[in-house]
Amino acid sequence: MNSVGQPLQQRPINRRLLTAAIVGLLIFIGFNWVPSWYQSVSDEPSGAVISRDTAAERASAFAEARLGYTPAPGDTWSVLYESDSKFYGYLSRKNLTERYMDRNLDEKYPYDYYRATLIPSGADDESVAVFLNMYTGDVVGFNHTLQRTDSEAANRQTLASKSDTLSEPQMRELAEPWLKLWGANLDNLTYSAGSDLVVTDKSVAVGEASLQYRFGFEREQVNALTTRFTVPQWHTDYMDSQKRTATLLTMVGYGLPTLILGILALIYSILRRHHTSFKRGLFLSLFYFAVMMSTTYNVYASPEQALNDSRVTNIILFVVYTLYSLLMSVLLYFSLVGGDGLWRKEGVNAWPRAREQGYGRYVLDSVYTGYLWAFVLLGVQTLIFIVLQNVLGSWYTTDASQSTYNMKYAWLLPLTAWLAGLSEEALYRFFGIRMLSKVVRSTVLASLITTLVWAFGHTLYPIYPVSSRPIELTVIGLLFSFIFLRYGFIAVMFSHVIFDSILMGSSLIFMKDAVNIGSGIVSMILPLIVGYLVYRFNPPGRERTVRLWDSPAPELGPIGGAPAGENGGRGEGPDTIR
Repeated sequence: MNSVGQPLQQRPINRRLLTAAIVGLLIFIGFNWVPSWYQSVSDEPSGAVISRDTAAERASAFAEARLGYTPAPGDTWSVLYESDSKFYGYLSRKNLTERYMDRNLDEKYPYDYYRATLIPSGADDESVAVFLNMYTGDVVGFNHTLQRTDSEAANRQTLASKSDTLSEPQMRELAEPWLKLWGANLDNLTYSAGSDLVVTDKSVAVGEASLQYRFGFEREQVNALTTRFTVPQWHTDYMDSQKRTATLLTMVGYGLPTLILGILALIYSILRRHHTSFKRGLFLSLFYFAVMMSTTYNVYASPEQALNDSRVTNIILFVVYTLYSLLMSVLLYFSLVGGDGLWRKEGVNAWPRAREQGYGRYVLDSVYTGYLWAFVLLGVQTLIFIVLQNVLGSWYTTDASQSTYNMKYAWLLPLTAWLAGLSEEALYRFFGIRMLSKVVRSTVLASLITTLVWAFGHTLYPIYPVSSRPIELTVIGLLFSFIFLRYGFIAVMFSHVIFDSILMGSSLIFMKDAVNIGSGIVSMILPLIVGYLVYRFNPPGRERTVRLWDSPAPELGPIGGAPAGENGGRGEGPDTIR
């Protein structure tokens, strides 16, 4: 990092870093993009997810043909992605996914599916939900609550008990036509009757998971059918236990220390106010709040999500998340101000100001550095996952609540990369390392402590065992710490943003529609565009001193070097790329 008052210069990129970046990128592509692309082409029946409109049309047609639903003007269907995370987790844990796919069980009994729910135009009590294979559009289940008469509405308990009067033979007789329609072999079935009828077909099994049909009844007819694989109880207990551990680690290992760091950031902002300015970080904090609110709207404003809970519940959640966004924005602001004051007091310019000499070139070089280190990190992360799978038996599962399929605008997902890169690097690296190093008298130990806190904040992701995520992110976090200490805040922030943008952009690309593919590609190159715009508005030697339209735009120089035709005052060596 540069000293305060000195012209800004970013470290030149050497051949070792360039080579490591190329190797890291190739590892990431070879172990992530290539298998994902092959799997998306070979495993999915149609190769792409059907549109929500198509799912709604299929659901309406099935409900009209099989459930007695009569379309009315103004009726609409809302489509939501859902997933059987426990079953997919079992497949992933026991390496049974390929066997499940080879038998084409994913076509009739998918773990990922759409739920199309009727939103009636009138005020009647009838509700219809149809479950569809999200790749083929085939119906895999339904739930139909019949419209009540006035007398039934006045006595719901009587209505609810009607199914209890059915005997098991009566239930089996009503369920048999549906079982035949679903292609079940009646000779292989076992029955268990209660308020519902549970039918198990042990001849259709994947490992210890057996196929199960569950029928619901109303007015002496079938009103619900779901098909799923029941996983062993030991697997369910394990996942529940791991989730409790993850929640504890998040609250105690991440939430509490982060709150303490935020309070200390406020204190040091005041104590070091003579070495910084309270104007610093204001724009970034407002930008952060705006992006957080846009991502909140992207999730909670979706009409599909509104069906999960009552409108009042969603309003409360939105208010809570707004307050949380405001709190995190304030925390970011004081982390930037406090961190800047701490470093400048020591004579280190970890976060240069826009008007400092060489700022534009410095930012662009930081972007170049960020891309190369992001490629390194992607390769390292891939290798860590391979090691964890072989040593700890790590596996992962699905989480519909975090899926892009349930976002109002999936193409906005990469915005969260900027949130993470800005806030996490500001708090845990820019402020946290310097503040803690004053306490523990060791930069390495301070880096490790802040990295662990940051890692514990990611344990709620559906990766098991829970210890896998802290191990992985401890390595990644220490590398982020190294990047910060060596290249400064701007470089590590861009490195983090690019790292996340590539991961999130990849998920959009594999959604296989034009808008999301375009968004995924743009998200990967957006940091370079931002860096160039900063460079364009702060050209070397003329940082905001001339109007941009009075002179031609500077040309992009070589990676890590000065603008074309300029030396830029950088030292050269045998490993420097010029």
